[in-house]
Amino acid sequence: MTSTSPTSFADGDNGPLFFSRGSLGTVEFAFTNRDGGHSAGPFGALNLGGSSTTPQSDDPRLVERNLLTLAEAFDVPRVRTMRQVHGTDIVFIDAELAGSDELPVADAMITDLTGIGLVVRAADCTPVILADPQARLIGVVHAGRVGLAEGVAPAAVRAMRERGATRIQAWIGPRACGSCYELPQELVDEIAAIAPESRATTSWGTPAIDVGRGVEAQLRAEDVHVTDLGIGACTIEDEQFFSYRRQGVESGRQGGIVTLRAPGTGE
Repeated sequence: MTSTSPTSFADGDNGPLFFSRGSLGTVEFAFTNRDGGHSAGPFGALNLGGSSTTPQSDDPRLVERNLLTLAEAFDVPRVRTMRQVHGTDIVFIDAELAGSDELPVADAMITDLTGIGLVVRAADCTPVILADPQARLIGVVHAGRVGLAEGVAPAAVRAMRERGATRIQAWIGPRACGSCYELPQELVDEIAAIAPESRATTSWGTPAIDVGRGVEAQLRAEDVHVTDLGIGACTIEDEQFFSYRRQGVESGRQGGIVTLRAPGTGE
């Protein structure tokens, strides 16, 4: 396991499941790729699931096996996911919710519990991991273009601060890059009016939005230290990732995972 200070990150032996993996004190986190799971075909292999309920969906039993594989790789009894709906709702995972089979409807989760992995899923949207090791709070955020416009990442930061976080670190994972994420000019103008840093142009010269860059700017405006681990990667271009834009409904989901270890167990 590699470690990271609030100002740097170094990749180590990420293993077959992970695009990147690291730690900060008692916080451990990673972003996954497509390797090392049990799904097949366009969902192969580490599909962590998605919102699609079409006949082209992956076998739910295989998705559960993949989530179990991820939990085992992170040495946690279980992981918690959410039904992501491109909103700004944030759920606090307490002991009761952690032990239930209820799937919260939200686009961000935070917790102060140890022994549980919070998982955010994405396939072109921007996955974000948040942590304050001193306050012993962690979180995950799913930010697409709607979440960027509505400020889901800053809302999650504020929710953590309401629970005592003071020095929050964020890690941003792989997503669609601004050179590929084409949108109509009117929509680009609408989003850029809210998040100017997100305005981009595709490599072929058409209007685009860089959601990751916009989310990073929003987090920095909240005095969050940000490490962009996904910079230079693009889910649309790189087949080590799932991409809804590239694959359509037959697209799985990679994700980010974070867990909080008991005091004295961090590196």
